[in-house]
Amino acid sequence: MKKASVLVVEDEPLIADDIAETLEAHGYEVVGIVDEASDALEVCKTCHPDVALLDIQIEGPVDGIALAAQLSMPIVFLTSFYDQKTLDRAKLVNPSGYIVKPFNERDLIVNLEIAIARGRKPAKSKPVANEKFFVKKDQEIVSVSASDIVYVEAYDNYSTLYTEKEKYMISHTLKSISEKLEPLGFLRIHRSYLINFDAVDSISENYVYLKGHQVMIGKSYRKQFMESLSLL
Repeated sequence: MKKASVLVVEDEPLIADDIAETLEAHGYEVVGIVDEASDALEVCKTCHPDVALLDIQIEGPVDGIALAAQLSMPIVFLTSFYDQKTLDRAKLVNPSGYIVKPFNERDLIVNLEIAIARGRKPAKSKPVANEKFFVKKDQEIVSVSASDIVYVEAYDNYSTLYTEKEKYMISHTLKSISEKLEPLGFLRIHRSYLINFDAVDSISENYVYLKGHQVMIGKSYRKQFMESLSLL
């Protein structure tokens, strides 16, 4: 019986080659070895792998956890990071396995076999509306559902959350906000902007339009963003 096909996303070439050799020795088909999210999405479109093996710290603006939120096949994380913050983010995308480096061959194969056998409920099926955050507004702390956030704009060490009718300034960097929102369907399209993909109405050459708001697309983010779209 033919083994499953695997996509490997790893930014350390020697480790990537070692993984590929191990998988092929056990009969798996390695359909791609890439080091950033945009290339991973391209492989998924053309090769449709059965399972993805993802490092968390990869090249480009999108890390492995944010990439996982865009994939529908079972995923297994293979990473050096096991701090609580990283684990909490990883759990949001419902991985089928989590292997901490340095790994051994047995752990790798066992995790892949379990992932394939169990399958994985796509992360995108998780309702964004279930996620609620609390922000300061004047003298109150108010709740904001993730689904109500249209986009986030960064300014130095502060960020502003925009809904259709309100805006909230918070003392967090865009990077820290991205870690919480990207697994819920948000995309970084500029060094200063994070958007709610479900709120997108239309896209032009340089801008995304969301619920009456206009947000610029950064040059270094455009390719990644356009490749994430399902075009008919």
